[in-house]
Amino acid sequence: MAKKVFVSGCYDLLHSGHVAFFEEAAAHGDLYVGLGSDRTIFNLKGRRTVNPEAERLYMVKALRCVKDAWINSGSGIMDFEKEVRELKPDIFFVNSDGYTPEKEKFCRELGIRLIVSERIPEPGLPPRSTTALRQECRIPYRVELCGGWLDQPSVNSLSPGSVIVMSIEPTMEFNDRSGMATSSRKKAIELWQTQIPAGNREELAKLIFCIENPPGTRAVSGSQDQLGILLPGLNKLNYDNGYWPKSIDSVTDDKTLDFIADHLYLLQLPQRRTGYDVLGRTFITKERAARLAEVTDRCWRAMLAGDVKEWGRATRECFEIQTAMYPAMLTEDMTEAIAARRDSVCGWKVTGCGGGGYLVLISETPVDNTIKVVPCRANN
Repeated sequence: MAKKVFVSGCYDLLHSGHVAFFEEAAAHGDLYVGLGSDRTIFNLKGRRTVNPEAERLYMVKALRCVKDAWINSGSGIMDFEKEVRELKPDIFFVNSDGYTPEKEKFCRELGIRLIVSERIPEPGLPPRSTTALRQECRIPYRVELCGGWLDQPSVNSLSPGSVIVMSIEPTMEFNDRSGMATSSRKKAIELWQTQIPAGNREELAKLIFCIENPPGTRAVSGSQDQLGILLPGLNKLNYDNGYWPKSIDSVTDDKTLDFIADHLYLLQLPQRRTGYDVLGRTFITKERAARLAEVTDRCWRAMLAGDVKEWGRATRECFEIQTAMYPAMLTEDMTEAIAARRDSVCGWKVTGCGGGGYLVLISETPVDNTIKVVPCRANN
């Protein structure tokens, strides 16, 4: 009897990369496909699908390598749980972007073998991805690498300090509510559609900051988000008792950016849950603010010196201080993901305000089943 193989995804804008993925999965047995509903995709990606779920399901079911397909009944990254428990597949087949520790744990619980795709395109055809087909929008995301929370006066009024951010190319659609400044990016897209206009990037960032934080805003979005998207390369934002940095140190040389990209990995975790409140319980002190500022300076120096181990140590300490100040940043999923990798990587933290999203890993060697990012260059 053929083994049952399960895959799950959106499969909007069906292309040859999807078909190659299905064929690779079907080589292991009878292929069953669970599609995310329109509602799930909107909640995860913050956008509507081009093709509605009924049309996506019709196209996937029409493929000869697909045994059967359906719309998953759940929500979020794990929207397929009910269907998988009923199907009882032998294999869960994912691509590297779709891997999460939560899926691995789920498969282990049910005795399912988890296989990560090698992304083998059909011979003679170019590699394809849905994100590549959406490249009309060139507005970056940002990843916060150290010092997060020092862009808030509640912290930088106790001690001046910096936040290190890097703008990254939109090579994939990062999930909403996952610490990648997606809300600021949406404002930029509403204003400029597909491309950052010519002009002073810091002034353009101020415009997005004001749009995102109109008068009366209770929880002001820190300016690291807007500056992180608008300023190319690696940037150290230096704050002192205010929402906007007093100065900015920028590094855009290829050698430094290549070093950062070579040793930086993102691990996808569940997105922040609805109603998440990182400010509900805080322990902000002058001593912790000063320590956060000090480790951020160490992290910056290590990055510029090309010292992976020290960069990792400073990143770990940054996260320890952040979670001491804001305990709600840390989740059980993060704790388990860190425990599984702490002996093989140099450092870790979560991007953004925590509660879910993406775990930032600093490593001397490649980390399996993670996402690589592409820094935005000064000439982009």
